[in-house]
Amino acid sequence: MLQILWNSRILCVAVILFAIGFVTLLLNRNLLKKVIGLNIMDTASYLFLTSIGYIDGRTAPIIINGVVEPDRYVNPLPAGLVLTGIVVSVSVTAVMLALTLRLYKRYRTMNIDEIYTIVHREQEEEA
Repeated sequence: MLQILWNSRILCVAVILFAIGFVTLLLNRNLLKKVIGLNIMDTASYLFLTSIGYIDGRTAPIIINGVVEPDRYVNPLPAGLVLTGIVVSVSVTAVMLALTLRLYKRYRTMNIDEIYTIVHREQEEEA
């Protein structure tokens, strides 16, 4: 059992990182910590995809010296998915941070429960 875990240690690290990010996202009330938790989850998924895509003894899919056997090259799809995911996560993080900043400027807190209470109180006063 330990040998199996040792051989897939990068996958185990990816799962642990994803769990840390997920727990951070669920249990923290601070919006900035939620953004950080989501980024940890993103990083874990990139690590997972990268470790799945790598195969010992194979090279990048660039044809050199006329070698065209697919057994010589790694699959480029995971690398493309990781690059696309990084671009998307940077954009999503920027939007989340901008919204967090706007919420902080308006309500002077980053606690999601306090923001909900203030908004609920404001809606009751309007009604």
